[in-house]
Amino acid sequence: MTSKQEQAEKKVGASAGTSAKPQKLVPYGGYYTNKVPGHDPELTEVGPGTPMGEYMRGFWHPVCMSLELTDTPKFLTILGEELVAFRDGSGRVGVLHAHCVHRGASLEYGLIQEHGIKCCYHGMVFDVDGTCLNAPFPKGEEAEAKKYACSIQQGAYKAFERNGLVFAYMGPPDKEPPFPEWESDFTVAPGDELVPYSNFQHCNWLQVQDNAADNFHTAELHAAKNVVGGHFQGTTFDEVGAPTMEVHPDMQFVPIHGGRGLACSGARRVNNDKLFIRVQHQVLPNLSLHAYTSEDGSNKKLFSRFHIIRWTVPVDDFNSKMIGWRVMGPGIDTRGIGQKELVGYESIDFLDGQVALRRAERFGNHTINDIVDIPSDHRARSNYKMAQYAPGDYEAIISQRPIAIHALENPTKFDAGPYLFRKMLRDAVRGSNPAASAEAFSEWLKELNGAPNSYCSGNVFELPIGATTEEEVAQRRFVAKSVISILTESEQYKGKEREVFVKQKMEELEQTAKAQFKH
Repeated sequence: MTSKQEQAEKKVGASAGTSAKPQKLVPYGGYYTNKVPGHDPELTEVGPGTPMGEYMRGFWHPVCMSLELTDTPKFLTILGEELVAFRDGSGRVGVLHAHCVHRGASLEYGLIQEHGIKCCYHGMVFDVDGTCLNAPFPKGEEAEAKKYACSIQQGAYKAFERNGLVFAYMGPPDKEPPFPEWESDFTVAPGDELVPYSNFQHCNWLQVQDNAADNFHTAELHAAKNVVGGHFQGTTFDEVGAPTMEVHPDMQFVPIHGGRGLACSGARRVNNDKLFIRVQHQVLPNLSLHAYTSEDGSNKKLFSRFHIIRWTVPVDDFNSKMIGWRVMGPGIDTRGIGQKELVGYESIDFLDGQVALRRAERFGNHTINDIVDIPSDHRARSNYKMAQYAPGDYEAIISQRPIAIHALENPTKFDAGPYLFRKMLRDAVRGSNPAASAEAFSEWLKELNGAPNSYCSGNVFELPIGATTEEEVAQRRFVAKSVISILTESEQYKGKEREVFVKQKMEELEQTAKAQFKH
């Protein structure tokens, strides 16, 4: 890692990007900046034996959607490993190394059995745990066949299904952590549901994860004012009636849970009477918990919970998946604008432009239940020009290069979120923060019965705008920081008791702010 990258991560917070010495600018000076340094291998490379790859293998990850498991095996690449996923006749899920341990034929051409999968080449049958159940030998050599079967084992990873997603643990079996059941139910309200989706990204995993901590980009990338020539395609918050999300947020970033996560508290002015505080929760290494994305701020709202639960799963060093759940239903979607029929394989409903295929192409001849072909590259798309008119997250993220070059970045203080999260990742990988190691993370989850609390929340306060710009800035920063403090104080509670505590404290915060600031 270059010294510039180290310095950028250390300057997170209010000072990021403001203390650099003025540089002499050279008009048309591209020649002096045309050399591209290498990427940051410590955080971006994920194969076996790499620092980040070994760290990530200490956690559960979703690897595909349940609907991808059909009557034939599913070939996958995850963390740079070639794998095959399948559901056998007894309903068990298997995630095995793709290449047969016998002679290397790929099990993607194997035959799914009542128990396990049979290699097409020589008929070796492997159970979901990698045990060889049968090795075909000539009649009369059954004892030798059994002896041989006991001498080999197919590489296998423990896996299970949950709400339409297949999860796998790819680390040492004796260090398997609990699956993190955030708040025991991911805060799904009665009548709501977890709807699975998987969106392929043609780039390294970290720049996708960076985007989740980059709360400032919504005001530009997703703003109707920036769509070229009126070629709207559902990529902006204005189009879904949530212009509040297009307001530049005043951000506060606070490491939480012993440096295992990051709370991103953003203050946006809805109008002269209401203030919107949206808290995103980033969890090491690759989970992000998102508050309601379609908030219009019209009504007071305190402690609204999860709207999107998302893992950024590395496929290899140059590709990744955004894979997780959309929470659908009236409990979270108070405006009733969610579209379940748009949530699934290579699609999600809250904004278009999250994936290579725009909706017109994705659904032209297909339904949400179809496994559609994924374009090979972002420029190899028939909708390329339309994407130029109205770029979305996909275009902004993957066009940073297959692996973003951190040494070429020039951050402002508004980029503090991604830089702080990168520093937290680096501290975890290097052991600088022992609490964030995979082993310590696992012990922490065990202490919490696998169900830690989340800071993720959407909040609309009835707070008039400050009498002056200075008063308004002071007020919004006070409220944004205070919300994080309340959520930290609430860590001693669970479930309904915690919800009651938080809402009461936020009511008190609203009254305190009204009394403290001039309006």
